[in-house]
Amino acid sequence: MNEHQQTLWEFMQQQSDKLLVQTMQHIGLTFISLFIAVLIGLPLGVYIARKKQLSGPVLGIAGVLQTIPSIALLGFMIPLLGIGAKPAIVALLLYALLPIIRNTYTGITGVDATVKEAALAMGMNKWQILFKVELPLAMPVILAGIRTATVINVGVATLASYIAAGGLGEFIFGGISLNNTNMILAGAIPAAVLAILFDFLLSLVQKLNFKKVKGAVKVAPVVLLILSCLYFIPSAYGSKLTAGFTPEFMGRQDGNLGLINKYGLKIHTIVINDAVMYKAAQEKELDVISGYSTDGRLKAYDLVVLDDDKKIFPPYYAAPIVREDALRKFPELEKTLNLLSGLINDSVMTELNYRTDYLHQTPERVAKDFLESKKLYKPARGGNEGVVRIGSKIFGEQYILAGIYTMLIKGYTNYNVTTKTGLGGTKIVFDAMTNDQIDFYPEYTGTGLLAILQASPQTVNRLQVSKDSTYNFVQQEFKKQYRIKWLKPIGFNNAYALMMRRQQAKELGVKTISDLKRYLDSK
Repeated sequence: MNEHQQTLWEFMQQQSDKLLVQTMQHIGLTFISLFIAVLIGLPLGVYIARKKQLSGPVLGIAGVLQTIPSIALLGFMIPLLGIGAKPAIVALLLYALLPIIRNTYTGITGVDATVKEAALAMGMNKWQILFKVELPLAMPVILAGIRTATVINVGVATLASYIAAGGLGEFIFGGISLNNTNMILAGAIPAAVLAILFDFLLSLVQKLNFKKVKGAVKVAPVVLLILSCLYFIPSAYGSKLTAGFTPEFMGRQDGNLGLINKYGLKIHTIVINDAVMYKAAQEKELDVISGYSTDGRLKAYDLVVLDDDKKIFPPYYAAPIVREDALRKFPELEKTLNLLSGLINDSVMTELNYRTDYLHQTPERVAKDFLESKKLYKPARGGNEGVVRIGSKIFGEQYILAGIYTMLIKGYTNYNVTTKTGLGGTKIVFDAMTNDQIDFYPEYTGTGLLAILQASPQTVNRLQVSKDSTYNFVQQEFKKQYRIKWLKPIGFNNAYALMMRRQQAKELGVKTISDLKRYLDSK
């Protein structure tokens, strides 16, 4: 184990360059979307203040948009706009519209009618009344709406990293995946500080007398544009190719850290959620992606695995890990789970993943077909001797394994089953186990070694000689530290891999990771 536990400050110092880039991206995303939202929301608010019969429908639609969960809204944007900044900006501006439209409407309609009548009596036309009377008087209310929209955008922008738009969410989701509290706080604290800072600065602006400070109205759009441009500064410094890596891959020694240390690989990298990464590679938005050696989308999207000629991606076992108190509570559980041991090799797991990832067959159907092919399927007994709680992470392979284990337990024991699938990254699902929310889930020895035990580099190098040495080490340490038992390996090798589109790799003459580095280094 590491002798020195890294502090948050040390981590932030170490990652200061990356933190600066993510902060600029975060500010840029926030203000690009806010600028567009003001351009749309302010005139729309004025218009419905004039046409009051339209205020109900317009505010209602804006309200409905804000009730859509942010991650779902981003999901809706992907088929229309792909991945990256465009869907993130559209989603953020939709969230920002309601407070801007509503407060503009409220501010304009709240101007005293006698004041407007006096302005009209002085000979002002409707545009003069709007710009010289109504907007200045309504400005504090309008700015309150912009303040609200800004704070909302700063918070929601953390989800932008899920679709490769960057921002401080990269640290947050990476930390969740890697069970790294420092990484989570390195993203969460700056995001919270930005929200507080922008809210405070806008509160000062809100107190200004806009009749006396006319220049502020002209300066504000320029400031918004400058802040928006911060998003594009990091992307101006790129490389020949663009890589998309998952949050967990970015922080692991058998991932991006190993690529940097052992290969010296320097490539423009964006952090992206596994769910959209493969599609982005197929659509040529990414050139290189991280993945798993058994992923069915290799076949689905005609990707090729680059040979790891320096062996930074060691092979690892997949196996169920179970709370020891659950094994005592359910005496038949270990024997039942071990029925799967040795039955799923790499090619079988790849085919099972292909059926869920690309053919969109349900994990339950794939699990049942597999058990029937091995003559292991039995109808559920309808047991009532206790409920076994199964967890899983949030990708297809885990859903399939959870489905297989569910059917084995129901068919071979008198236990019932409840599943808590899609629990996110390693930290969430492992915390669910240690907090007695689930009894077991499928895990990987490499993840156990690097993300959960956080073994020292010396220990990792010593154990990477063989799969068995890693398995034996994590088995002993989990038992000692967590009272959790690793059961027999399922059989397939689960290792990271770098992938490219087959045609592109052929055209560039890239077969190995070293070939990729030579191509990137060439002028």
